[in-house]
This record gives sequence, structure tokens and C-alpha cells, in this order.
Amino acid sequence: MKLNCDMGESFGPWLMGRDDAVMPWINMANIACGFHASDPDVMAKTVASACQHNVEIGAHPGYNDKEGFGRRSIPHSAESITQLVAYQAGALNAICQLHGQQISYVKPHGALYNDMMADESVFIAIAKAISGMNSVFIPPIKLMVLSRPDNHRYQRIAEQYRVELLFEAFSDRAYTPDGFLVPRSQPEAVHHSSNRIVQQAKEFTQGYVTTSDGSKLKLRADSLCVHGDNDASIALIQTLHEVLKA
Repeated sequence: MKLNCDMGESFGPWLMGRDDAVMPWINMANIACGFHASDPDVMAKTVASACQHNVEIGAHPGYNDKEGFGRRSIPHSAESITQLVAYQAGALNAICQLHGQQISYVKPHGALYNDMMADESVFIAIAKAISGMNSVFIPPIKLMVLSRPDNHRYQRIAEQYRVELLFEAFSDRAYTPDGFLVPRSQPEAVHHSSNRIVQQAKEFTQGYVTTSDGSKLKLRADSLCVHGDNDASIALIQTLHEVLKA
């Protein structure tokens, strides 16, 4: 089980997150590619830090929406989505090549991630982008998606495009009995207890999660998403790192 974290989301003098404190404790860095956040200098700094700590590098493309931090859904044709993902992943990979590295996966950001999971046509458009890039990538890059009980549906599509999927889960979010994240607008959608978060991470290593009604739901998780914005969250990441390592 690996820990992934959204990184490199600063822009010029504006700072977002505490990347330097988080990087030593994670396995996978989802690095912003300049559309929802970041710039070439921030991207390069984040890539260098990931290389220093032997952290896997993933592209974190989003809609072209710095004002909304990529959290607003923007209508695009399927062809445009394919091209905006390839454009951003290619930009980050060019920075990686300056450090003798390459990206190993793509995890869409914010609204693009949500749209991918809600709209099959968006998922296919992203799969096409990765499939096209994999004609020159060795080893092939993968696509990170939200794990759900019906993973096989997206797996079948991904197999058509010869794209391998990574399934992501959240140890700090409550799950509904049918395997969706409890909406943040509802009470107890986010776990605030460190003990509860660690317990849910342990459950994922065993292939299940306890849902909001107390039932146990089988759910595959290749990676857990974490966030490092303050001292408490960084301490929690350290704890999860040690728990999963053990």
C-alpha cells in the first residue's frame, strides 16, 4: 500500500502546502502541471525533491482554471480532454527528463477527476491520452482512479486502450454502503480522529472498509491519498507511513 499526495501546487510567490515536510513520508507525488496550479520553476523544484527522496512521480493535470484551483467543471469535447491531459503530462515529463526521470502515472485533479469518475466519455478521453503517450513510454504510464465496488467496469475500458489502472482510496473520508464517498455537505463525511484514520488505513490493507452504516465493504486500494497542509496532517502522514511500512 502506497501513500500519494498532491504536490507542487504553489504558483510564483503564492505557496500551497508544505511539500518539503511531506515528501520524505510518501511514495507517490501527484505534481501539478501548470493548468490548475504551479509553474515551470515550481514543477522543477518538486520533481527534484521527489528524486531526492525516491518518490514516484505522477502527473496531476486539471482544467485550465487557476482562479478556481481546478475545482470547477469546464465543458470540453472529448478530443479537447485528451489533448489537455497529454499536453500537461508531456510538460511535466519534460521537466522530469532534466532530472533523468519520467512520470509513471497520471492522476487527474479536482473537477477533472470527478468528471472522469462520473462520465464514461471523460474517462475514455483520458485513457486515450495515456494510451497515445504509452507508444513512447517505457515502462508504460498508469492511470489513477477512485476505487469503487464496480472497478471491473472501468477496468474493461482501460484494457481496450492497454492502460493499467491504480485504485485510490481515502483513509480520512467516510464511505457509503454502496462504496461512494460520503458528500462533504453531510455530517461525519470526514474523519478527524487520527485513530479512526489509521484504523481505516489498516482496513484497506486487508481489502475492505467499514462504511457509514457499520457494514464492511470489499474495496481494492493500491494507494491512499493524504494531504499535508499543517503540522497535524504531517504527523498523521508519518504515522500512516510507519503503519503501512510495518
